[in-house]
Parts: sequence; structure tokens; C-alpha cells
Amino acid sequence: MTTSPIGRRALLRGAAALAALPALAACGTGTSRSSSASGGGGAGGGGGGGGKTVAVRNSGGAYGEALKKAIYDPFTKETGITVQVANLDGAQVLAQIKQGRPQVDLIDNSMMDHAKFVRENALEQLDLDRLKNLKTAQLPENLITEYAVAASFYAQCMAYRTDAFGGRKPESWADFWDAKAFQGGRSMCNPDADLPELEFALLADGVAMDKLYPLDVDRAFKAMDRIRGEVKKFWDSGPLPGMLLTRQEVTMATVWHGRLADLTKQGVAVAAQLNGARRQFQGYAISKGAPNLEAAYQLFDYSIRPEVQARLAMTYPTNPSSPLAYDKLTEEVRNGLAGAPQFYDKGFDADIEWWLKNEEAVTKRWLGWARG
Repeated sequence: MTTSPIGRRALLRGAAALAALPALAACGTGTSRSSSASGGGGAGGGGGGGGKTVAVRNSGGAYGEALKKAIYDPFTKETGITVQVANLDGAQVLAQIKQGRPQVDLIDNSMMDHAKFVRENALEQLDLDRLKNLKTAQLPENLITEYAVAASFYAQCMAYRTDAFGGRKPESWADFWDAKAFQGGRSMCNPDADLPELEFALLADGVAMDKLYPLDVDRAFKAMDRIRGEVKKFWDSGPLPGMLLTRQEVTMATVWHGRLADLTKQGVAVAAQLNGARRQFQGYAISKGAPNLEAAYQLFDYSIRPEVQARLAMTYPTNPSSPLAYDKLTEEVRNGLAGAPQFYDKGFDADIEWWLKNEEAVTKRWLGWARG
């Protein structure tokens, strides 16, 4: 995956509990804050010349470091605009916008979370004519909305121990559900990390990939009942499935595909199965009332260039939204991505509209199901 959707249920819980909001300089983790290449400026210090700044929200960590190396620093070198980073969760960003004092201009988040912000009137309607690279990047039309544009996607898929099944490998979600043929514990996602994995249950139960939506929730939970006893841990953070597989506490886990790259480099006996992988897109939107609007558009436009998307993919295992970006990757890098041509048709796109309507109810039911 590109980045964890921080606080998946934060917007469901609301932002009312935020009594005090930190200043931009105090919000980040420090892991992805760009150095000031041209000096000066806070989030509201647009100014001219070398003093221009743009404030961007991302989730930090290794992904944030990759963004700094592949996008922010080259952008600053090309334009002279300093990029400041805040690693805020969605509830914090929303609360700031609602109070009329957004501290980030550009928001890097999931397209589903952007859709939630649209419902809250928290995003600027985009002037697509200011994004010159939309056409040159040849982005599919369904990835371009009035308020956000997808720049990448992450895939949620199956990972397994390659030394666990006597040389056999699971080929489908039906195999994940088959604890007799593929013995060992399982790990699945907690809704604090991502959407409940109902689609995988339905695929395991024989539903065709192109017939998943609208999801048959009752059928999905009935299928999940069959695997519940094998689930040893519900993961709530990206690294956890890999840790459980590495320690051989489980033989199979659902996982964000990008998280496996470091494990395989370390020689851990794990592999991914991308049949039936669920794709969710990550993209950019601009905060309502962004103080550095022009600079936000410039960084937005720069980030969707095919060569920039490719540079990010070479730095971090993210999947570019531009089909042209894959031609700019080495064969080794391209073949390690879920977006590679040979893998793409094996997966499906999450239906954001369905989940927007049903996430709260499904999550509530999931929590009761997980407690048993």
C-alpha cells in the first residue's frame, strides 16, 4: 500500500473531542518534514519568490520519507517553493477546516476519505485547467473528480508463508478459508486499519469478482463465521501482518501489498497472492480556504506527472495511477507492483459509494462479530 488511512474510523467518531489544535510546526512526527531549501514561511506565509511555501498532509513514516525524496525535494529544487509537512489524521484536518483555519493546503489521503470531506464541504472544487499534467499522464477518467484526483493505489491482498504448505501455494480466497488444506493461523484486518474485508469472504464463498457489489452483507458474515476460529489476530497497523508471518504465528494474513517488499528483501519466506486483491486509490485534494492555493496547485500538478509517479514507485512500493509511469520503471520494480500489467486484472476496485453508505453499519456489526 502507499499509506495507511490514518484513523479509519476517526471521521465516524467525529472531531468534536478536539479541544485544542496544534500549530503546523508541532504536528508532524519529524520523519517526513522537508528541509527548508529556500527559506522561510509558515503555512500562511505564501509571499513571493523564495519565501513561498505549501503545507501538505501525509501519513508520515517510510511513505513520508519517500515523498520527501521523490517529490517534495525535487519540487522545491524546481520551483523554489518550500514544502512543509504535517502528519495529521483526518479528524484534525477536518476540524481545522471547519474552524476556518486550515493548516494544510494540500491533502494526501485516500479517495474515500476525500469523499467524506466533500460531504463536509471541506475541500476546494478543483479548477482542472490548472492541472496541466492530467492529460499528459493519461489518467483514467474515473480517477478524476471535481474535488480530488487519484495519484496511486494500494492493494490489500493475501500473504502466506512459502515454507508452510509443502511446496503448495494458495491461489484464491477459497484457499485462505480452507484451513484443512492450508493449515495454520490466520490474521485479518481490524476496521481501525482499513475497511472490513467482506469482499474476500464473498470471493471465498464463490461470488464472482465482477458481481461483488452491492455486497451481500449477511452472506459475507456467514462466510466469515467459517474462518473466525482460525483468526489469531486482527491487525490494526500496516507492519503487524508481516511481523506475525515472520514470527510464524500465522501462516496466512491479509496485508497491504507494499508492506511485503522489505520482508522479501530480508529473506523472510513470504509471498503475496494477488488474485482477488482489493484496490483503493490514494490522491490529492485541496483544503477549503487553503492559504497557499497557487502553490498547492503547483505541487498537486507536479505530483501527477508520470515521471514523478514513477520516481515515487522506485523509492517506495506504491502503484502509480498513470499507465505511462509503468513504462518508466525497471522491469524488476514494475514486476514487484500490484499495478503491473500482469497483475492488474486479477484485482478489483473497492466501491467507494457503497462503502460510504454502509461503512458505519458494517463496522458496528464487524465489532460484534469479532468479539464473538
